[in-house]
Amino acid sequence: MALSLTQKLQRTVVRTAAGPLIAALVGAIAAIAPAHAGEAEIRKALAERLADLGKVDEVTKSPISGLYEVRVGTEIYYTDDNGNYLIEGQLLDTKTRTNLTEARVAKLTAIDFASLPLKDAIVSKQGDGSRKLVVFADPNCGYCKRFEREARAAKNVTIYTFLYPILGNDSVDKSRNIWCAKDRGKVWADWMVDGTLPPKMMGDCDISALQRNAALGRKHKVNGTPALVFEDGKRVPGAMSLGDLEKQLLASAKNPG
Repeated sequence: MALSLTQKLQRTVVRTAAGPLIAALVGAIAAIAPAHAGEAEIRKALAERLADLGKVDEVTKSPISGLYEVRVGTEIYYTDDNGNYLIEGQLLDTKTRTNLTEARVAKLTAIDFASLPLKDAIVSKQGDGSRKLVVFADPNCGYCKRFEREARAAKNVTIYTFLYPILGNDSVDKSRNIWCAKDRGKVWADWMVDGTLPPKMMGDCDISALQRNAALGRKHKVNGTPALVFEDGKRVPGAMSLGDLEKQLLASAKNPG
């Protein structure tokens, strides 16, 4: 849907104002206060003036004096202590070169790896399989196929692939055929890497795992594929190069969730 002129102007003003402010941020990360004097005022102002923003789940102090973090679901915004201005952008710590907004979102969207129902995934063990990775993938997703080829070259990793058909009925059919295959791991790899169509399912097959996968994805707001989850709970949307994958596997293995 096309934005109205007012919406375009509002976005332009917010982003233009945010640039100089965010670029000038200095200082260490301060402890986030659970509540403050301006929280009620901020919630009231935003609810009255920006109804489309959605329910504000949390208002906390940022490391910048007079600047507050506003959390709506897993979306992060910033505002003054009266809720007169709303900033959509990244908060940077120039001393540590840390993207505080990105770190906050990563924490909010982290998944407890140990809680994932790995029995509902296709398992591929490479080398000693000591490192762990979960992938939500659609069989018709081009980026998933690209990542599958990259990931095949990773060493000493066990990859758990949750079939997550979100690209239409054909994806659902392929997922069913792959899951019901005698050797689902081989059939998955043959299709994703070599382009060999999965054989059609014959007879009865328990596909409740696919239904659970769909519920799992919705629960964790997996809106696209591939979606990667590492041992420490870190989520990465989209495909990664082999080099970036190896770096993240190493980092996550040092700090498993």
